Amino acid sequence: MIPGIVISVLTFPGVIVHEAAHLLFCRMAGVAVFDVRFFRFGNPAGYVLHENTADFKKTFLITMAPFFVNSALCALFCSAAFLPIWEFQMDDPLAYFFYWLGLSIGMHAFPSNQDLKSLWRLMPAEARKSNVLAIASYPLVALVYVLNLAKFIWADLAYGIAVGILVPMAVFRFLA
Repeated sequence: MIPGIVISVLTFPGVIVHEAAHLLFCRMAGVAVFDVRFFRFGNPAGYVLHENTADFKKTFLITMAPFFVNSALCALFCSAAFLPIWEFQMDDPLAYFFYWLGLSIGMHAFPSNQDLKSLWRLMPAEARKSNVLAIASYPLVALVYVLNLAKFIWADLAYGIAVGILVPMAVFRFLA
């Protein structure tokens, strides 16, 4: 087993983007931020301390921001590497850099279990009000929670590979 701090150091861009996504959505939602650490040597490797809100939509956006932002950036950076490596079979150092960057970002897409629990607490009341976002959130939040538990078997790396390699492959195959 590789210690989590080593993984965090090797994939530090993902930690930074993860926390930047939380911060961005806090600012967009008007939620006060008390402290931010984009990267540090410790556990957690980064964090955003912000005020709690009972607004489900704001909590959903802040909690799930890294999932959407990191996933999109993972696909984008890995797409830049796809053509040189997969289609032209070039050993291009820049393309490999983009793969490392994209996969590093993709590996840190999952919100923390603490963030998911905050969202989960608000979901039942909102679902009883027929909030479509709350109802639709159940499978997504449950899936991400399970994936967080499966990090010890590299679920985060598998997710990064799926988004960073399979998505660009499917897109470029569709466009070809």
